Amino acid sequence: MLLSAAPPSGPRPAKEVRLREEAARHRDLTPPRTHPSASITWLGPAASNPALAYRVTGDRAHLDESRRWIEAAVRLPHWGRAHMPDHDLDAGWLLHHLSLAHRWVGDELPDGVRALLRYKLLLQGRRMHEFAVASEGRWWSSSYWQNHNWICYAGLATAGYVLGKEEWTERARDNLGTVLDLMPADGSHAEGVVYWRYGVPFLAIHLDLLKEAEGVDWWERGGFLTNTFRYRLHQTAPGFAFNVDHGDCHDRRSGHSAGLYYRLAAQYGIAEAQWMGDLASGELLWQEAAESGVRPGILPEAYLEYLWYDPSVPAARPTETRAYFPDLGLLAARTGWDDDATLVSFKASPGGGHTAWETSARHRAELGWETLNQGHHHPDSGSFVLISQGAFLAVDEGYSNRKRAAHHNLLLVDGQGYADEGRYHVYQDIPYERQARQRDVLVDTEAGWAHATAEIAAMYDPALGVRRLDRTLVFTPSGRLVLLDLAEAEAEREWTFLLQTDRPTEPRPDGGRLIRSGAATALVQRFAPHDASVTCEVTEVEANPTSSTPDLRLTRTLHTLRSTAPRSSDGLFLTAITPGGASAGERIACPEGHGVTFTEAGESVLLSPVARRIRTSGVSADAAALLTSADAAPYVVRCTRLELDGHVLLDVTEPYTGKVG
Repeated sequence: MLLSAAPPSGPRPAKEVRLREEAARHRDLTPPRTHPSASITWLGPAASNPALAYRVTGDRAHLDESRRWIEAAVRLPHWGRAHMPDHDLDAGWLLHHLSLAHRWVGDELPDGVRALLRYKLLLQGRRMHEFAVASEGRWWSSSYWQNHNWICYAGLATAGYVLGKEEWTERARDNLGTVLDLMPADGSHAEGVVYWRYGVPFLAIHLDLLKEAEGVDWWERGGFLTNTFRYRLHQTAPGFAFNVDHGDCHDRRSGHSAGLYYRLAAQYGIAEAQWMGDLASGELLWQEAAESGVRPGILPEAYLEYLWYDPSVPAARPTETRAYFPDLGLLAARTGWDDDATLVSFKASPGGGHTAWETSARHRAELGWETLNQGHHHPDSGSFVLISQGAFLAVDEGYSNRKRAAHHNLLLVDGQGYADEGRYHVYQDIPYERQARQRDVLVDTEAGWAHATAEIAAMYDPALGVRRLDRTLVFTPSGRLVLLDLAEAEAEREWTFLLQTDRPTEPRPDGGRLIRSGAATALVQRFAPHDASVTCEVTEVEANPTSSTPDLRLTRTLHTLRSTAPRSSDGLFLTAITPGGASAGERIACPEGHGVTFTEAGESVLLSPVARRIRTSGVSADAAALLTSADAAPYVVRCTRLELDGHVLLDVTEPYTGKVG
């Protein structure tokens, strides 16, 4: 599709309008004569979109526009200025787009311009290739789980196919095969949604080029591309405009890629991806373009939308409300997809996810290579994001350069977060054993329960002697949240529960706190410990999200609710968060285990994630969790025996998780 500029058959009038508008968007700008101080990635699509528009419409005004930006780009002695000139993202983007422009309109350019363009592509491609070879085992050349790898190799491959440089395309193809084999088969991405939309389109671009140029179809290889739309879908906020901001996220709007949605829809027949593509290229397009902090942004994708859109694929609004991605330890659950629905996203895994952590350790031991670049990963295992009523209530920090657990909805031990934090590559050079993980995951698509326990004790400084720090999160069918944090240490420690919000939480007479964001609210109830000291503080998080623009600074202000228990070798926090104006929860008296009931919703949560013994009036369960709702069968987690009101409902040898009855 890309090399031939031949889209799937069928009408695409809206996509042609998008292409023509994007082709003309820069007409009032004067191309730079010298390299700007900021990134020049945008110069590439400024040339390629009008080149494609000329191929589609025959309007020579588009050809003239493409030529303007081609001439500006090829006369710059280097592609990239502030960071790794000729060897990183600026060069990767321009190699891709200007090579396509050369393929699409090269024969229509004056001889001198065409010759200069070809010479520049050869020069920049050689520089990129030589760097990739020389730096193998270091930085993006072998950073298989990182967007720089995908973009730079896709740019090199595009130039190689257009110019006939097999040495380039072979190296890029070998790297792509390794990437596809090593990416998590569940489709998740540890860099987060923003870098998903920035980097993954280039994996699709490379696959498109490979199939068209060499007849090699790797779209099914490894499983990542097959399943990654589902990951992106479940990191979408209710109402679809915003995204969950785990990982490095410049903002909460830089998450959509209409072009990639269309390509995944066409390749795998995903009706929901087709629907999301229509939404992102239509209703949401201009607001995302205006508010997104990632450049060059969504507008330059017009060429992909035109070429990758297949009108024969039906579109369907998403309906699935629960999902779990085991590689990243990511649990996502929501009450629905409408603007007012409630969503929680909860994660815990080793740095980069299980596959990347395990494989990179093997590369380090066997090859001496450092293949897991962790610059966009956060010390956030055990943290969660809560969105409801069209607003972010429990929030993440977004982008940061000095990453800290204290910027997330986590726990501190003696005021300390994760070991070796406070830096950009937060997982670099830490012991292999320092891993977080999820266990006891329940994702119920019938009644609507979701449950998981994050094990995060290994992430703290060994000198603290933390033997256990387990966070259990339960999302009820009505969208209420129950958190149980159980901690153990070799000596007495001070345990602090953190909750991050966009505005200060408000104290209530009953001891609870109210989260407020615009018209949206949530009630926070702390059932244990009773004697915690509570403060609300301002936390400023500053970051430069791009090395290509050194002077750029982003600042996010968090309001941190801190609940600190008296020093003890055992810590326990039992917390409920109820979105909206629903009635509060009540603690259930439990001789063994811990419980919260929500009378209005008819929902009860009973937990014993370690001892697995729950005893209350009428309940005897040897289980990690018992979840009940009115007029519905109960759900259990790791249960061997369940007796309710004297009736034995389950008695098995092996622990069972799921619906009983």
